[in-house]
Amino acid sequence: MASDDRTTNPNRTVVTVVTQNPTQKERGDACLVVIYGEDLGRRIPLGTEPIVVGRSSKCDVQIDQESVSRNHCRVTLIGKTYSMRDLGSTNGTYVNDEPVKDELALRDGDQIKVGRTIMKFITGGNIEAQYHEEIYRLMTVDGLTDVHNKRYFDEILDREVSRSMRYDRAFSLIMFDIDHFKAVNDSLGHLAGDSVLHQLGAIVRNRVRRDDIVARIGGEEFAVLLPEVKGTSGVEVAEDLRRMVESTEFRFEGDPVKVTISLGVAHWRASMTKSEDIVKAADEKLYEAKRLGRNRVVAMGDDAPDAAAKPTP
Repeated sequence: MASDDRTTNPNRTVVTVVTQNPTQKERGDACLVVIYGEDLGRRIPLGTEPIVVGRSSKCDVQIDQESVSRNHCRVTLIGKTYSMRDLGSTNGTYVNDEPVKDELALRDGDQIKVGRTIMKFITGGNIEAQYHEEIYRLMTVDGLTDVHNKRYFDEILDREVSRSMRYDRAFSLIMFDIDHFKAVNDSLGHLAGDSVLHQLGAIVRNRVRRDDIVARIGGEEFAVLLPEVKGTSGVEVAEDLRRMVESTEFRFEGDPVKVTISLGVAHWRASMTKSEDIVKAADEKLYEAKRLGRNRVVAMGDDAPDAAAKPTP
């Protein structure tokens, strides 16, 4: 189910430190860091001269994507503050999910979206330390959805399996993906698909407990690891997620986008011996939910009455 587009691959981590044109004077107290897209981890120092971002090879920062205009946006130092301006791009420039309409002052931590690329603005005291902290974060977090990535999920799942086998502790696994996600990309474009994934990440993060692990493990596929949860309790969490997504009005450029998810639930059993066992069990139930008509929860064995929680009318 995962997309083969490299910009949607949550496991692709390439750390590239890029210096600016040597003729540009650098202040050394601000930079942009690519947190989602090609060249993940790329560092773009900001100096005293304006920086133009766009598809053209003549831009100071080139992003070679169809959704990026030739001259897309510009970062300028005005006084002591860096500001962002959209240069009449076709798809707009976004800061913290809001379109840039005029000159917008940037603040530390702002996220800038140009096409399908997301950059984080960093400024302040020790830029070098902040940059390396961001790179460390990118090793475990998906920049688009702000949930954990597959690499981190695999490590935590292995740890939870070892803990369960040693101490006989329970845990459950939910796997889900977006119904008809390809249709969203095909009809509305990949920018709309990215927006849906971003909004979905926020919904799931706000529903789970602090100790639960949410991860994007494929293009539109997610997993939720629930320590100390078994049986119908895991199904209840899954059904809550399903209802929340179904009742949420997803929007892209002001227009509503209908989104539902299908979920498979499994819990750790004594007959299981490795991480792949519970992943396979949850994945099989996810595919069963798809076959039964989507927008529903299906659980393994005796986890739920009738093995499926059907959606509300």
